[in-house]
Parts: sequence; structure tokens; C-alpha cells
Amino acid sequence: MATVSEAIGLALPYSAGAPAPYEIRDAFCTTAGEKVMELIASNIRPRDIVTRRALENAAAVVAASGGSTNAALHLPAIAHECGIKFDLFDVAEIFKKTPYVADLKPGGRYVAKDMFEVGGIPLLMKTLLDNGHLHGDCLTVTGRTIAENLKSVKWNPNQDVVRPADKPITVTGGVVGLKGNLAPDGAIVKVAGMSNLKFTGPARCFDREDDAFEAVQKKTYKEGEVIVIRYEGPRGGPGMREMLSTTAALTGQGMGGKIALITDGRFSGATRGFCIGHVGPEAAVGGPIALLQDGDTIEIDAVAGTLNVKLTDAELAQRKTKWRARETNHTSGALWKYAQQVGPAVNGAVTHPGGAHEKQCYADM
Repeated sequence: MATVSEAIGLALPYSAGAPAPYEIRDAFCTTAGEKVMELIASNIRPRDIVTRRALENAAAVVAASGGSTNAALHLPAIAHECGIKFDLFDVAEIFKKTPYVADLKPGGRYVAKDMFEVGGIPLLMKTLLDNGHLHGDCLTVTGRTIAENLKSVKWNPNQDVVRPADKPITVTGGVVGLKGNLAPDGAIVKVAGMSNLKFTGPARCFDREDDAFEAVQKKTYKEGEVIVIRYEGPRGGPGMREMLSTTAALTGQGMGGKIALITDGRFSGATRGFCIGHVGPEAAVGGPIALLQDGDTIEIDAVAGTLNVKLTDAELAQRKTKWRARETNHTSGALWKYAQQVGPAVNGAVTHPGGAHEKQCYADM
């Protein structure tokens, strides 16, 4: 996700990829302070930089680096703050047409430090720009455009961390959006490093991650099943926590490619295997994921971008008549308040109307 800050134009070139202990970060901090003062003097604000095209650049860099599925939350939320409509499906559309070129873990061979050493995020952005996958005219905090910032960046042929965008690892980005009768509001899956992009199996349903983790620990699941973890979405969690412990346990048991996992919660960027998150509408509001029963056949196709359960509309509607909202333990305090306000994952799980509804910009006050 650090790549986003440079790709969207809000961070100085090379600054986001520099490892934490490197002394060059001191120079970046000093320069950032100077740039802030220049931007104030020039009256250039974040909303001048974060445009629809800048958000598309950010999504492209995430896809090209096999980045986190969390981008499908963060980018719509950033757009929301700026009054721009840019939801999960918009992010997925960029993912679909952007090549995957940075061979980074967990799906690839290298780590972020390796990419910094061979040219950093600008090297990745340069090959995307040269091959038509970035908007070069977007303004950045340097006061110059993306294209101007990258003008002096030369391709480094003595490395294989980042491939040329016209000779990618795969022609489609490392993250794919899904939609179907199980996810009318969309879902997201990380496919970087995966060889099999289709999976069909019977559902094994859990109403919280703790129960699913216990089942995995005790190995009471079966190979070929689709583990469903629900009521972990923005409202149901509340807070949409990561399902990292369960996926890590499955990987540790050697089941990464032998089962699938879907949830209305989130996944970490370190997740491996066929793991689908952000399924919406979430279970807490009665989405289709809440209506699943053990044994229902779930079909996942990350090539076609679909996520379906083999049930008719009539069968789903019949089950919906019997569904009742699940009680939560969070009946007061900040988590209760958050659950009342938070919106769906498709729009970034935001808690207020956003920039489009402002009558006066706070920066003008």
C-alpha cells in the first residue's frame, strides 16, 4: 500500500519505498516539510492532487505490484473524502487491465527493500507509464506532473524484481474483483502467485473467525471445502478485521490450494491461497453470504470475475424470509457507534457523507 502514496501523487518520489532504517529517510522528512510550505504558498491542496485519474494511477500500481486487497477499501474511502465516486468495481476495472510486473512476496520472490534497491516505486511507475498504464498528466506534491517526475528515470536492465510492462509476469493485475449472486456488491481476491484461478466446493459456514480458526486448528474441515467466515464485515465485526490467523493456519497445514475461503471481512496483504474478502452486502445486513448453509455449492472463477452459489433467486428469497439479524456483543460505546454509521465495503466502509456533500470546504474556514 505504500506504493499508493507515490502513485497518487501525495508522497515524494522514492520516499514511500525507502526502508525504515535508511538514513535517506531523514532527507525525505526534511524535504517533505519544505514542500508542505511551498504547497501552502502555491495553494495546492490534496484535493487538487487526488483526482479520478490519480486514483486510477494508484489502483494500477497496486495491481502491477500484486498489492493488497485492502486497496479496494482504501482507494474508495480516499475518493469519498474528496467527493469522487470511485468504488470497488472501479478499482477492479483497473486491476483487470493492468499487468502484474513486480515479483514481490508473498506471491513472488522479492521484498519491498529489493525493489527500492533496483530503482524503487518510480521504476515500477516508469514502465507502466511508458506502456500506457498510467496518466502522466496528474499533479503531484513536487508541483510537477507524474510524467515530469519520471522523465529522468531510466530502466534498470540488471534486475528482475520489476519486469517491463510489455513483458509482464501475467497480463492481468495481481488482484481481481468478483461479482455474482453471492456478492452483488462485489468481492476481491488476490491472485498473484496463484496457478489455479477457479474453485468449486461445498460451503462450510462459520459466523465468526474464532470458530473457523478453531475448526482449522482441530482439522475438522475437509479438503475441497469453501470455508465461509461471515458477520465480520464493517458493520458485523464491527470493524472488518483481517482473517489472517485462519489463512495462515491453513497455509501452514499445506492446504493453501486445496480449500477456498470467503468472508465479508478483510485479508492481509500476506494472505496466500484462494481467499476472497469484502463480500457484499455483508451478513450483518442480510446479504446472500448470511443465507448460505453447509453444503451449498459455491463456484469461484477469478478469470471470469464471478462468485456464485448454486441457488436460484427464489431459493435465496425464501431463505431471506427466515433470516434474522444476528445480535452483537457491542451494544454501547465506540464500536456500537461505529456499527450504526459505517457503510458497505464497496464504497470504502466510510462513516460520513463525504466531500460530495460539503457545503463549505473545511480548508477554507
